[in-house]
Amino acid sequence: MTGSSGVLVLAATPIGRVADAPPRLAEELASADVVAAEDTRRLKRLTTDLGVTIGGRVVSYFEGNETARTPALLEALLAGERVLLVTDAGMPSVSDPGYRLVAAAVEHDVHVTAVPGPSAVLTALAVSGLPVDRFCFEGFLPRKAGERARRLAGLAAEERTMVFFEAPHRTEAALAAMAEAFGADRAAAVCRELTKTHEEVRRGPLAELVAWAAEGVRGEVTLVVAGAVPTALVGDDPASLRAAVAEREAGGTTRKEAIVEVARLAGVPKREVYDLVHRKEGKS
Repeated sequence: MTGSSGVLVLAATPIGRVADAPPRLAEELASADVVAAEDTRRLKRLTTDLGVTIGGRVVSYFEGNETARTPALLEALLAGERVLLVTDAGMPSVSDPGYRLVAAAVEHDVHVTAVPGPSAVLTALAVSGLPVDRFCFEGFLPRKAGERARRLAGLAAEERTMVFFEAPHRTEAALAAMAEAFGADRAAAVCRELTKTHEEVRRGPLAELVAWAAEGVRGEVTLVVAGAVPTALVGDDPASLRAAVAEREAGGTTRKEAIVEVARLAGVPKREVYDLVHRKEGKS
């Protein structure tokens, strides 16, 4: 890092309640030479709620001008200024503007740091009730049905828990496409309005969530979907079937959902798996 270069600070902002703002956010807003904001109107509301006065200059930095505005912000960094980047909610560059500026700063040996804080991805994952030891973030799905189907088909064998962002008016279509690609019985959770007054988390098989979403969905939506279980691990002998159900239950899946999924993967009737599991318990 050159001695004259400034610092790029990526600051997380609340995804719902203003009280969730990290304490350092107010300090950075007051002391930064430049504040680059995805929406300057939302920034004004945020600073009002936090009781902060911005000391530096404010510039807009959103998807439409990100490419054009990055060189000027990089110039400010190279001149030794402290540039603070904030988006509407959550951490910059995670499905929000920021990646281009971070990449440019790194390329020019400018120090990049962050003010950690609220994240819709991690919050939804934590409350979903699905396995969290391994996960991947897939952002927004394509809007067009054909492109969305192809993207999901490529994820059908993904074994990690998957997290998606989605617009409320496309949630039903997204869930239906997931049920088609992953199977109607795949466990999932719809996390709506996280940390806000009307927070709601709906959990269940994809087919049930599609029916729920058909009534209409409002607010910010994050989808969490269980990963696939390798078919090779599900044999059709009694011991393998019982072990597969037990493994899924240990990972947070309900027994009913586990039996349905194991039966589908092993190619045997659900009743057979049900009887094997409960017959074993009856003997113990």
